[in-house]
Amino acid sequence: MLGFLKINRNIRSIRRYLNIVRVLSTYGFDQALEMLGLADMVVRSRKLFKKTVPDIARLTAAERMRLALEELGPTFIKLGQILSTRPDVIPHAFVREFEKLQDNVPSFPFAEVLSQISTELGGPVEQFYAEIDPVPLAAASIAQVHRARLNSGEDVVIKVRRPGIVAVVESDISALMALAGLAERHVPGSELYDPVGLVREFSRTIRREMDFSREGHTIEKFRDNFKRTSWMYFPRVYWDQSSRAILTMEYVAGIKVSDRDKLFDQGIDARVIARRGADSFLAMVLDHGFFHGDLHPGNVLILPDNVICLLDYGIVGRLDEELKTFLINILIAIVKRDMDEVVSLLLFAGDISDNLDVRALKRDMSNFIDGYYEIPLKEIEVGRMLTEFIEIITLYSIRISPDLMMLAKSLVLIEGMGRALDPAFDMVEHLRPFIEKALRRKFSPARISRDMNQILSSYISLARNIPRDLKEIINRVNRNKFKIDLEHRGLDKFTADFDRSINRLSTSMILAAMIIGSSIIMQTDKGPKFMSFPVLAFMGYTIAGLVGLWLVYAIIRSGRM
Repeated sequence: MLGFLKINRNIRSIRRYLNIVRVLSTYGFDQALEMLGLADMVVRSRKLFKKTVPDIARLTAAERMRLALEELGPTFIKLGQILSTRPDVIPHAFVREFEKLQDNVPSFPFAEVLSQISTELGGPVEQFYAEIDPVPLAAASIAQVHRARLNSGEDVVIKVRRPGIVAVVESDISALMALAGLAERHVPGSELYDPVGLVREFSRTIRREMDFSREGHTIEKFRDNFKRTSWMYFPRVYWDQSSRAILTMEYVAGIKVSDRDKLFDQGIDARVIARRGADSFLAMVLDHGFFHGDLHPGNVLILPDNVICLLDYGIVGRLDEELKTFLINILIAIVKRDMDEVVSLLLFAGDISDNLDVRALKRDMSNFIDGYYEIPLKEIEVGRMLTEFIEIITLYSIRISPDLMMLAKSLVLIEGMGRALDPAFDMVEHLRPFIEKALRRKFSPARISRDMNQILSSYISLARNIPRDLKEIINRVNRNKFKIDLEHRGLDKFTADFDRSINRLSTSMILAAMIIGSSIIMQTDKGPKFMSFPVLAFMGYTIAGLVGLWLVYAIIRSGRM
C-alpha cells in the first residue's frame, strides 16, 4: 500500500512539473527553460497547449512572472511573497512586483470546514463548539478563519487548514526541487544563490506555516517573553480545540492601528502607541531574538488603555546571539563611519564570491554613509537605511541571513506606522538604549569570560581532532581510496546538443545511402515495377524524401540553421 501511495505521489509530482513548464512557457520564459535543458519539453508543450496571454509583449518580465505565480496557485504565491523579502536573490523589479501577490482565493464550503474540524479533533463538532459562523472572516490559500463560541461561552476564532493543501504543497515542492537541481547543473553562476538551498528553506517555512500547533506555541512564546509588559496582549490558545490543522484562539475585539479616526474617538493616544510599538519590536529583536515577521497594519490591533495586540503569527524571524552581535556591530560601524570595520564584518559574516572587489565595496559604502551624514538623527529611517545597506551588499553577491532581510522589511513597516501615528516619531531615539544595553552585555566580565572559554574550547577540540583527521587522510591515500570529486557545470547541455547533432548527421548519411541505393536499383531494371519504375527504388526515394522533409522541418523549428 505504501508503495502504491509513493507511486501515486510521484505521478502527481510529474504532472505538476509538466504544468509548471507549460505555464512558464505560456508567459514567455522559454529562454529560461532552455537554459535548464528543457527545450524539447517546451516544444511539446506548445503543441499540446495553444494558450496565449493577451498583450504579453507589453508586460515586463517581473509582471509576467507575477502572473505565472498567481496561475500556479497557493504554493507559488507563498514562494513569491517570501522572495519579495529577498532582494539579495532576485532583482528589485521582481521584489516590487512580488509584493503585489495576495492570497485572493475563494473560501471552501462550510460543510468541509465542519468535516475538517470533526476529523482533526476526533469527535462531533457540537462536542467542542456551541456555534460556528458559516461565513468566514477571511480566506487564504492555506486556511480560512471563522468566528465561533465554545460550549463554555468564550468567543473564539477558528483557523481551519484548507483540505488537501498539504498534498498540493508537497507535490509543488518536489517539482521545485527538480527545477532547482536543473538550475544548479545548467545555469552558470547559480551556486552564488544556492537554488536547492533556497527551495529547502522555502519548504521548511511553508511546512511550519501549515502546522498550526507551531503557531499556537509561537503565540505562547511571545506571551512569555512579554509577561512583564502590561501593554502587550496576546490571544489565548485553546489547546483542547486545536491540532496541527485547527487552531482555536481567543477572539480579540480591537481597532486596527491604521484607523486613526476611530482611535481618536476611543481616546487612544497615538503617540503612546507609536512609542510602545517601537519599543516592543526592538525588544523582540535585540532582547529576545524572536520577532513577528508580518507586522503590516492589518495585524496590529489597539485595545483600551493603549494596549497593543498582534495577530497572525505564521511568519516569525529569529536572531541568535551571533547575528544580534553582527547587527549591532554593523550599526555602530556605520554611525562611526568606519568603512574598514563594515567591510571586515561583512567578510566575516557573509558568504562572499572569490572575485569580490573590496575597494569598490568600500567606495560604495562610503557614498552610502555620506548620504546620511548631514541628516538629523530624528529624520533617519532606520529600516530604509538598513534596506539600502542590504541593496549595496547584494550588488557584490554577499549573502547574509534571510532573517536580516525580514528584519529590514519589518523595520520599514514599524517606522511607517510610527510616523503615521506620530509625525515626530524617532526610531533612532528608541534604538539607542537597546544598543547601549547590548554593548554593556557584550563587554561585561561574564560575557568576555564565556567567549574566551568558548574560543579556548574550540581550539582544544581542533587540536584534539587534527591527528585523527590527518591519519584518516593518510590511510585513505595508502588504500587508494582518496577521492576528489570534480563537477562539470553546463556539460549536460553540451552533451545533449552534441547527441542531437550526431543523430541528424547519422540520419543524413542514411538518407544519402538510401538515395544512392535506390538510384542503383533504378539502373538494374529488375524486380517488380510500378508505372515502369522498380518498386524498391520508388519506395527508397519516397522514404528518403519524407524523412528528409521531416529533418529539414525539425532544423527550421529549432531555429539553428
